[in-house]
Amino acid sequence: MTYVVFLALLLLITLLGSYLVIENNRRKALAAKKKLFNTRVNEVNANVKLKLNEYYEAKIIRPKYIPRIQVIVSNFFVVQPHSDENLLYLERLVESLISTINSELAKTYVTGERDALAERLDFFVSELPTAGLAYNKTFYHELLPSLIKVLSTSELSANPDDYEKAVDPANNFDTSVNEH
Repeated sequence: MTYVVFLALLLLITLLGSYLVIENNRRKALAAKKKLFNTRVNEVNANVKLKLNEYYEAKIIRPKYIPRIQVIVSNFFVVQPHSDENLLYLERLVESLISTINSELAKTYVTGERDALAERLDFFVSELPTAGLAYNKTFYHELLPSLIKVLSTSELSANPDDYEKAVDPANNFDTSVNEH
């Protein structure tokens, strides 16, 4: 009888030890996953901040608009669940916004219409919500993609005579295309 009690006690101690090791490993895995998630969110924030500063230096965005646009990223998880799917969606949205602005900026070097891009960016910022709770799923899935499309213009013509002025990217000065 003593052997049975001793074996049962030994088995219970082994089970408890195994459970504690497994639970500790699960907690470490969750902490690592959360850290990776937060690192990706921080990378998206840093990328947006870097690009907005570049746009400010290119004089197409006003300095007071930088925080208003950064709020798009920083408020994403205020009312959205923290999931990998939502993070992927945020990364796609930010990439769409940045690539659209880059594309439009590149077009201004050909067309010389930098002011038109600045006006579209002014409109974009003015349409952003002012309240943090307004940055909800409806905003990110319906309103923001349509606002990003507003920034886009039609593709450039292959005929260089369609443009009266071109912008020299080295100097940011307007030059006439027809000058000889």
